[in-house]
Amino acid sequence: MDGMSAYEDGLPEVARLLDGGGVVVLSGAGLSTESGIPDYRGPDGVRRNRAPMTYQEFLADEPARRRYWARSHAGRAVIAGARPNAGHLAVARLRAAGRVSAVITQNVDGLHRAAGTPDAVELHGGLDRVVCLDCGAVTARAALDERLAALNPAFRDAGSRINPDGDVELPDGLVATFTVAPCAACGGVLKPDVVFFGESVPKDRVEHCYRLVDEGRALLVLGSSLAVMSGLRFVRHAAKTGKPVAIVTRGTTRGDDLATTRLDAPLGATLTALAAGLA
Repeated sequence: MDGMSAYEDGLPEVARLLDGGGVVVLSGAGLSTESGIPDYRGPDGVRRNRAPMTYQEFLADEPARRRYWARSHAGRAVIAGARPNAGHLAVARLRAAGRVSAVITQNVDGLHRAAGTPDAVELHGGLDRVVCLDCGAVTARAALDERLAALNPAFRDAGSRINPDGDVELPDGLVATFTVAPCAACGGVLKPDVVFFGESVPKDRVEHCYRLVDEGRALLVLGSSLAVMSGLRFVRHAAKTGKPVAIVTRGTTRGDDLATTRLDAPLGATLTALAAGLA
């Protein structure tokens, strides 16, 4: 079956699923590529040049923390300037119309909230917040950005290609000159309010997502390869409990064998068409 035939066959099935309402959306990085934030695993994904920083490395190694904040600060303008695309806006319309009962996102870019879905559950947290590992204070990333900019004026135009994690590649020599800002309240270690590799999603957040899936009538996966268990577990749970699972994304996923409907198509145009007919 060619790509256009698959699109024509799959779109009505997804529309029928949404028409019944009560659909829980699980979104991934593929939904944000049209906003200028690349994906690692999609068909047009960028190659990761080094292993992702783990939570354990961030905690234990001060140079690693400097590298993280230097690379993140250099790429911050792109992430902060990203705007919701047609896919995010269509999901918000479907949520407002009652076709979508809940949104769970694996993304940390905040674009579902910006598009008008304020109750989207950010499974892995959000890059627009930072947390102090000593006193627990959660503050806005924008305030930290101002402090880092004042401490590191040479980094204004540092870096080039943005990575899906919101950072950029930088030479080690430049990273070594970066000054890290401590917590303004207690002087402690700051960490982005996101779940790192090697770190567990908070148990109460996971349980909340399971409840949303249980309360929904079906699960619709958008733009996720389901390569990590963090998202795949909800697909497996939905399938195990007999709920329909639809997957709309570019390329294959780890959950394809569990899907009742599978559509390989661009997210923005597809979701806009669905929202136009249903919302």
